[in-house]
Amino acid sequence: MSRPSDGRDEFVVVADQVVHPALGPVEWLRWAWRQLTSMRTALLLLLALAVAAVPGSLLPQQSADPNGVIAWRRANPAFVGVVDFLQGFTVYTSVWFSAIYILLFISLIGCVVPRLGHHLRALRAAPPRTPSRFGRLPASSAVVLPGVAAEDAVDAAQRLLRRGRYRTARYGTSVSAERGYLRESGNLLFHGALVGVLVTVFIGGGFTWTAQRVVVTGETFTNSQNDYDSVTPGRFFSPGSMRPYALTLDRLDVTYEKQNPNALGQPIDYTAHVTTRMCTTCAPEQHVIKVNQPLDIGGTSVYLLGNGYAPDVTIRDADGEVLQSGPVPFQPGGDPGLTSSGVIKVLNTPDQKRQIGFQGFLYPTAAELTDGTFKSIYPSVGTQSLLSLFAWEGAIDNGAGVPQNVYELDPTGLTQIAGRTDPVQLAIGQTRTLPDGLGSITLNGIDRYAALDVHHDPSQGLVALFVGLAVLGLITSLLVPRRRMWVKVSEQEDGLLVEYAGLARGDDPGLERAVADLQREHRGLLEPGAARPAPATR
Repeated sequence: MSRPSDGRDEFVVVADQVVHPALGPVEWLRWAWRQLTSMRTALLLLLALAVAAVPGSLLPQQSADPNGVIAWRRANPAFVGVVDFLQGFTVYTSVWFSAIYILLFISLIGCVVPRLGHHLRALRAAPPRTPSRFGRLPASSAVVLPGVAAEDAVDAAQRLLRRGRYRTARYGTSVSAERGYLRESGNLLFHGALVGVLVTVFIGGGFTWTAQRVVVTGETFTNSQNDYDSVTPGRFFSPGSMRPYALTLDRLDVTYEKQNPNALGQPIDYTAHVTTRMCTTCAPEQHVIKVNQPLDIGGTSVYLLGNGYAPDVTIRDADGEVLQSGPVPFQPGGDPGLTSSGVIKVLNTPDQKRQIGFQGFLYPTAAELTDGTFKSIYPSVGTQSLLSLFAWEGAIDNGAGVPQNVYELDPTGLTQIAGRTDPVQLAIGQTRTLPDGLGSITLNGIDRYAALDVHHDPSQGLVALFVGLAVLGLITSLLVPRRRMWVKVSEQEDGLLVEYAGLARGDDPGLERAVADLQREHRGLLEPGAARPAPATR
């Protein structure tokens, strides 16, 4: 055959070396696309995504723990610049994490879509033609059946294979059968479900929002943006999407270890008893929230993240007028006795240049040490509770009225009126006169508070569905074998030669047994006595 006149060489030989033609832009793009959409690249990107998520679990994230981010910045000032540059506090929305995420998304789609088309064509196609040489296949056998017609043997083989859920096709005096397409269907379902998870998380994450609120016992808050201490919205967040409801903290029960002396005072259980109301005319409902038992209400999940104490103080001026009254949450310090620290600011004084600021410690069960300081020896509030305060006076807000961090007090420019040597110390029910004629302060009681985290994620249901489909597809692809079977007959002088063969797509340790079972059952249809075991002999 002559060479076509328009043909061209795919390579040339120069100095006994094969030189391939240079690749143009289109060829390079095609090569890059094939590399990106290969299964190996998809697996590598999936591994890279798992590794990239590790910093998000080691560092506090702005979306989930803004207070933790602030605390980490204060504790590690030398590394703040590096972490900010690497977007360590916003890992899951960072440029590099999003790049891996999007590449994995494209790679999976590039893998699944062509395979889906190929699989659909294979489902419509007939099983492959019968090979000519069964001896080359991994499992084969043959038997001679005298007195059996070829047509009957082929018909019986086809019926038997169909009964075994094989798709069959008849080619002359042979039957070709195939089954196990469910394996590839499961594989495609698994990868398609992964794409569904990625799409759902990517789009649904835009409608997700989280909020935090510290609620003192007896206090009520509503599910509105202005009533939360902090809100972290998604990119598609709208305040109008927040379903209104009211939640009241009735009481917070804490159980402490009292039997084991080595763990005395360790918390065993937290239980928040709350009352909810979906509307002003709706009947109130009682609920319980635990650490691992959130409350689902109004499309949100309310989690109990922490708890602490809030001293209920009343501060009066020199004329006895109440300047400020109510509980003030203090932050636990982390010691077993639950020593807490906090700040009280009195800004609405008659003289704005003589505002009052307190910074102090709450000891639930106070015990005085030899050096005159105190420590809490048990985390429960009682008759030994003590509130010790340092006090300053001056223009705390500099007359600007700008909102300030309620847990911080900057003493710069202020005059200290009560310090370490003469703190203002209060037991429950006590009143102390403030220096310099500033009035008095009374500790009315000590209330508990609960730190609640409210989470709204409309994509949870779809993510759970796709994860379930992925697990189902994975199990199917692992358990269902892909197998081809053939039966071929030919006339011989001493009878009908029936040949059996099998071929597996992948690892199939039961292939040889399946071929042997096919031969035995086929002979049983053609020679009923051949399928029965031989009689026992003595």
